Amino acid sequence: MIPVKDGGESMNIDPFKVEEWMNRWEDGAKYNIAETCVDSISTDELIQLCGEDRDEIINSLFSKRLTYGHIFGNPDFKNGIASLYSTIGCDDIIPTHGAAGANHHAFLSLLEPGDHVVSIMPTYQQLYSIPSSLMAEVDILKLERADGYLPDLDSLKRLVRPNTKLIVINNPNNPTGALMDERMLEKISMIAEESGAYILSDEVYRHLTQSDSYIPSIADIYQKGISTSSMSKVFSLAGIRLGWIASRDKASIRQFLCHRDYNLISCGMMDEVIASIALKHKDKLLDRNREIVRKNLRILSSWIEKESHLDMVTPKAGTTALIHYDFDIPTYDFCRKLYDESGAFVTPGEAFDEERCFRIGYAADEKTLIEGLGKISEFIKTL
Repeated sequence: MIPVKDGGESMNIDPFKVEEWMNRWEDGAKYNIAETCVDSISTDELIQLCGEDRDEIINSLFSKRLTYGHIFGNPDFKNGIASLYSTIGCDDIIPTHGAAGANHHAFLSLLEPGDHVVSIMPTYQQLYSIPSSLMAEVDILKLERADGYLPDLDSLKRLVRPNTKLIVINNPNNPTGALMDERMLEKISMIAEESGAYILSDEVYRHLTQSDSYIPSIADIYQKGISTSSMSKVFSLAGIRLGWIASRDKASIRQFLCHRDYNLISCGMMDEVIASIALKHKDKLLDRNREIVRKNLRILSSWIEKESHLDMVTPKAGTTALIHYDFDIPTYDFCRKLYDESGAFVTPGEAFDEERCFRIGYAADEKTLIEGLGKISEFIKTL
């Protein structure tokens, strides 16, 4: 359990280990296979892929007065987001500055000191460190490798209390690529419903599956489900810094809107136009990006089979995999030495409180992935 901080420490928050690692070393990497977005595209590439008229779009963008734009979000953008769900409408959506902004905004809006939260680990550190910084009482549900990094529902039941305010999940999971199917999401919803708890699901990798089966959002399954996502990972547009919160729960939407006036007001007007174009043609982007993650996972899996010191639980979705090794080397030392000697950049497992492993982002361009894996192979021969 992560303890409640006393009043004198209420402004403290734990260092964000993954982001600190990425911030420090990413720019100098020769082979960046730590990146978690599907191979990013330019605005020109987006327009070409979508078959839009470039001059028309540029003229429209450049002629706009740079006001705040749509305070509650560009209607075309929100319609595009709604199309990613089966029960969500435009009034159920709050645009934010990325999924990081969406998660932070949701926690800040819902949680008070002393509230009880259950969150998973390993996952993106926001999902337990922010609730703890808000002086919530956070219990951790550890995801185990033996379970394919899926939550043990009996353990979840034991952690949830009659007064639990929020259950936090990440689906598909970062860093493992584990994927909860509809049946598991329904069971988690039943557990939450017994105590009236909200479920916040970070779904930034949703739609990037290794099969053609559709995985619904928690916001479609559970009335008090809250989905957060963004244009960054699935749509390769991290540079526009747009995300959203989606929920059918009107009480939470009112809270999100109230807090939004204090810390967000609106998102970038031009960013929302670009996002609207991408979502209008979402099937073309999804086809491109699913092809990348499926082909690249085959490359990664084939490489793992040849490396006797490495293994992984094969991801079912997303862009990341947790690679375990059998060397007696701390993960920060392993990853820093690999970086210094070869320029290959991966993320230490310790950034997720996991030992003897590292996270790979396998959705880079194919050449970078193959060359980066080759550098890891050369490096482990020296250990």
